[in-house]
Amino acid sequence: MNFNSKIFAIVLASAISILTTSFLYITDGSTLTARIVTFGISFGASFIFIYLTFEFLIFKEINDLYSALDKMRKNEKVHVRKPLGSQTNPIKKLNREIFDLAFTKQKEIDDLKKMEEYRREFLANVSHELKTPIFSAQGFIHTLIDGALKDKDVRKKFLKKASKSLDALSVLVQDLITISQLEAGQITMQQEYFDLQRMTVDIFEQLEAKAHKKEMKLVLSETKENPVETYGDPERIRQVLTNLIDNAIKYGNEQGQITVDIEEHEEHVKVSIADDGPGISEDKLPRIFERFYRVDKHRSRESGGTGLGLSIVKHIIESHDTSISVESSLDNGTKFTFNLPHLS
Repeated sequence: MNFNSKIFAIVLASAISILTTSFLYITDGSTLTARIVTFGISFGASFIFIYLTFEFLIFKEINDLYSALDKMRKNEKVHVRKPLGSQTNPIKKLNREIFDLAFTKQKEIDDLKKMEEYRREFLANVSHELKTPIFSAQGFIHTLIDGALKDKDVRKKFLKKASKSLDALSVLVQDLITISQLEAGQITMQQEYFDLQRMTVDIFEQLEAKAHKKEMKLVLSETKENPVETYGDPERIRQVLTNLIDNAIKYGNEQGQITVDIEEHEEHVKVSIADDGPGISEDKLPRIFERFYRVDKHRSRESGGTGLGLSIVKHIIESHDTSISVESSLDNGTKFTFNLPHLS
């Protein structure tokens, strides 16, 4: 809906001009020319004054408001203008408040739509991830019930496969519980000082056999003479390092190298985990910390991942009031980096 200030200005200017000119009729000595000039000047001056007043102080604000309402009805973005200094025009103030309210409500609606989309995607991903191990275990068990139970070799083989599927299901459920608790703030970080270098060496020893199968080297870039004391939850940081190094082993190239660099600074310790694997394309990097997101879905499922590891890593690091970053490009490997407080 648009209001036309010109019509209002013409009507009011005409009324003022007629009223002004009519006074000349009761004044002795006024000529027709004087009356016409008076009417013209009165009309022109009144029209300009009234038009500018209505256009910029009233109708422009009203039209902007109706334009915003029309955009909201069409689900279009509403541009909220920033006020220039203090506003004395009450209509401008009202307009600004309505714009602010519209912007807030629109943002709430957009957030709700995103949450709804995220919920649908999450449920679809959970259903898909749960379906694979459940159907797999179900198939092996039903095969045994249908007659294969009598064959000792087949029975043992199928029971092992069913057990493996159920183990994968257990890991997935546990990861879902962990990430839900982290997001809800139900897991408190039990922070204390610990030796980060010693922890890294322990994780290398734990994963050495797995790396050896792919002829990969686990390397600590520099061995410090003294312990590298840092502050955090040692069990959760161990989970972070184990996940990142394990991922590098899973997805890195055979006969490759995984390097952990612990760089000491005055107030923090910078930790980097780098591999020389196939890398991640630039368009996929922003999504790798999303739940259930897989860079290579086929290879990820073959490697037994739940798709929640990096999301858990991100939440743990953020619970330590810091952040984790990733650098990667195709054929140039991947490097994850985060900081922890340093006991200097």
